[in-house]
Amino acid sequence: MKTNLLRAVGLILLFSCSMMGAAFAQSGHVVTGQVVDKSGQEPIPGVTILEKGTSNGAVTDMDGNYSINVNSENATLIFTFLQMTTMEIVVGGRTTLNVEMEENVDELDEFVVIGYQTVRKKDLTGATAVVGTENTRAVTANSIGESLQGLAPGVTVRNPGGPGQDAQVEIRGVASFINANPLYVIDGMIADANVTINPNDVESIQILKDASAAAIYGSRAANGVIIVTTKQGREGPARVSATAKFGIQQLPRGYDMMNSTQFAETQRRQFLNSGLTPPTSVTDNFDPNINTNWYDESTRLGNVQDYNVSISGGSQSSTYLISGSYFKNSGELIGNDFERAALRINSRTTKGRVTFGENIVLTNSVRNSPGMGNPFYDAYVNLPIIPVQNSRYITSSNPDGWGIGTPDAVTYANNPVALNAINSYRQEFAKIVGNAFLDVEIANWLTYRFNAGLETSFDHNQRLRRAGEWHFNQPAAPTNVIEDRSRYSSILLEHTLNFQKEIGRHNINGVVGYSEQHTNRNVLLGSRTDLQSFGGRYMETIGSATGEPFADGYIPVDFSIAGYLGRVNYTFDDKYLLTFTGRYDSDSRFGADQRSRFFPSIAAGWRISDEAFFASNFVTDLKLRGSYGELGIVTVGSWDHIGFLNMNPRAIFGPDQSPYVGATQARLANPDLGWERRISQNYGFDASFLDGRISLSAEYYNSLSQDVLVNLPVAFYLGNLGGEPAVNAASIRNRGLEIEAAYRKLGGAFNWDISANLTTINNRVEDVGNLGEGINYIQTGITRTQIGRSIGEWYVLKTDGIFQSQEEVNNHRGPDGQLIQPHARPGDVRFLDINGDGQINQEDRTFVGSPWPTLQAGSQFNASYGRFTLNLQLMGVFGYSVMNGVRREIDSYQNTNFRSDISPWTPENTNTSDPRLGISVGDPGLIDNARLESDRWLEDASYVRLRNVELGYRLAPQVSERWGIQNARVFVSGQNLLTFTRYSGPDPDVVGNGILERGFDMGNWPANKIFSVGFQCEF
Repeated sequence: MKTNLLRAVGLILLFSCSMMGAAFAQSGHVVTGQVVDKSGQEPIPGVTILEKGTSNGAVTDMDGNYSINVNSENATLIFTFLQMTTMEIVVGGRTTLNVEMEENVDELDEFVVIGYQTVRKKDLTGATAVVGTENTRAVTANSIGESLQGLAPGVTVRNPGGPGQDAQVEIRGVASFINANPLYVIDGMIADANVTINPNDVESIQILKDASAAAIYGSRAANGVIIVTTKQGREGPARVSATAKFGIQQLPRGYDMMNSTQFAETQRRQFLNSGLTPPTSVTDNFDPNINTNWYDESTRLGNVQDYNVSISGGSQSSTYLISGSYFKNSGELIGNDFERAALRINSRTTKGRVTFGENIVLTNSVRNSPGMGNPFYDAYVNLPIIPVQNSRYITSSNPDGWGIGTPDAVTYANNPVALNAINSYRQEFAKIVGNAFLDVEIANWLTYRFNAGLETSFDHNQRLRRAGEWHFNQPAAPTNVIEDRSRYSSILLEHTLNFQKEIGRHNINGVVGYSEQHTNRNVLLGSRTDLQSFGGRYMETIGSATGEPFADGYIPVDFSIAGYLGRVNYTFDDKYLLTFTGRYDSDSRFGADQRSRFFPSIAAGWRISDEAFFASNFVTDLKLRGSYGELGIVTVGSWDHIGFLNMNPRAIFGPDQSPYVGATQARLANPDLGWERRISQNYGFDASFLDGRISLSAEYYNSLSQDVLVNLPVAFYLGNLGGEPAVNAASIRNRGLEIEAAYRKLGGAFNWDISANLTTINNRVEDVGNLGEGINYIQTGITRTQIGRSIGEWYVLKTDGIFQSQEEVNNHRGPDGQLIQPHARPGDVRFLDINGDGQINQEDRTFVGSPWPTLQAGSQFNASYGRFTLNLQLMGVFGYSVMNGVRREIDSYQNTNFRSDISPWTPENTNTSDPRLGISVGDPGLIDNARLESDRWLEDASYVRLRNVELGYRLAPQVSERWGIQNARVFVSGQNLLTFTRYSGPDPDVVGNGILERGFDMGNWPANKIFSVGFQCEF
């Protein structure tokens, strides 16, 4: 598919070259002039002048001057500039035409997509964030979600830095223990906007955050809705646009580990401290020539390539856009890369009262990785005295001699180079996402729309395991190949009626309709052992392997959703606004008695600035608004309401004592499973000042998630052998404040705008169901989710420094005089006896910090001066802590390398936070020092980051014309250049381990520094 796409891109470029000659090989009437602001004093550089009905154009220079050769003395010139009112002027035989352009800073009359409708921004009553794509396009992103980081209040984005990895997006906190993902709607198709969708295709993004905005999507909207609208063609001659970007990726360094000589010296001291003989690997057999830097061996300089080309145009009755793109990310970890090729076709045609068209994208994406292991853990833990590869490691099971350690050089870390050479995991997704629509204007106030959407993918995953070993004491395993092939399809059919009617000062508009969607996935898996190899090259197909074959299939995904939807917006005198929204959904994933539910909402607004008593030259617009409603979310699979049967039991019956196959229910099922519901309240205001130059919005939200699924314990003797059944029994509340402000300065040579947003999220668990007598929490490893507290707070032992003497150990006693830590020695970590029982155990664990930030913020600055443009993006996250699992491993001292700046406690070195150095075998004090459930590993992960900086330069018209192009621009950018934080790990932006352990860093792929150069132009 990629080859065909690149051929198509080549044809588009060839066609565009022929267009260039036609566009500029002309002669006629020359018009010159100057474009200035409304004061008549300040020239405006960078204004685009286009001869209407042609591709002939020009751009004003630094002094606002232009010159254009038009075809006719009666030609019409179109003057356009960002945030200026577009002007059309007839030449009328003039040779000099000076123009004064007026600012258009008031965005209130812009239209916003809110689901099955577009409404004026000034008429919004719900919480809707509009994200400017000039900011999303400035960053290099794998996915749409990744590009949103820091750009909208209430939206939390955590980015894993790996090629082809999806961002974790949360809107206004987490409403479920299972799923926090928002619903994506792409051009009317409800589909997943993952890494297979090209962010450069996006024209606009709207984020629906409260019930009033999102209730039109009913049962799937509780986590918020992100509406993505892709680029469309515009009336006019064919225009070709192209962009190319190449970037170098670099990882933050992370921990500085010891070299082999430093390690050998430290390990000798470690063993001697414990009265043990050091291993020969650091004494007699120590080889200083072996000095493996595992971080350098497993990483490289990554790069990103992003190419996009499109052709668009059309007539008054028909428009089109065809685009092709290619994206490739060679990650900084060896063996990790991602590439995506895409072809998009969007068109729209109007014939009388009928409009029809489609928005469709075909993508093929491939992700390669070893499929297992984590070099961001292994590279720090592995020993520098172990070579990457050496002949002394060659055995029948390790024919390539990969360095995996020995009994006198023990490590349980993976050799990441070996792992990459032995294992490979290729994931390929061929996908089609799009919709076709038909609009019929029944009357000038009533329109019918039929919308048919499709998302289908053909997926192929292949795992290969070649001969070799990648870690110490690895069990023997044969070579093998595992392949799974699946087909996913989701078909959406919708019928809607949109209406809009004005009667005097009354305005009513809305939509009613019916929607149904069917989703299906089937997976077939096959594998075989004993790969054949010839000349050192493995045969990689199942058919070429010679060992035992195996085939299997996963439980299929198969469900349907059908719903009736409606929204009515009423406005009186352009001041009083009222919105009613509702959706009645039925979902096959629930039992018959719980399958259907109604999700309503109501919202109201008051434009107080239009009242007679409100008179202000400073306030341009002020609107108060509030909403209340209910949303749903499905967190169950297709068959969770049905019990599983075990078909293996055998029974002997009859005189012939023959075995008969029977069946038993292996897991209890809950037939009353239902939706998780979110009751949402939102109160806010929108204001603009100084004729729209300043805008300010603020929201207070309070949402309560009810009927949240939780697994309640059921005894085995009741027939429950397959896990605890889920019950709608818990509830979670999210409250917070959102503020967004912007200022724009337009006019003159220097134009700029600045915007900022901040969000607070207070997450609180209200109920967890009946988990047993006195149990009001859910325990997950080192976190506890307890009523009255936020989800997944750190629940660990508290420490109080280091014992400096035996006297301090002896004085650390319980209420009855017993030693609290009888095995401790000077230099060990002191733990607090929280419950006062005189000992340290699991009962002393307590809440210490939260992985939920108390504040997150973002800021964007855009400026233009002459032909130069600048984009700056900042973001910050404050007031949350991360469990540093990697530091816990390397600072536990056991079978690991050491940090180069480690300073273990000794009687002569007491001013340190690092405990004594020794071997933990037979030493309970050292074992306690390394306990995972300890606040020793918790760190403040607050940070401020320079998310992006981009400097662009628009080429002078004479240069562009010499090359035969228009609006040519070059730019350089830097992404994630600076991060200010006290977190000791490589990156404080930690994705974590699911919702209940969201801040657990066990080797998170850190944010990449990206240095890019790019070019964009139009023909």
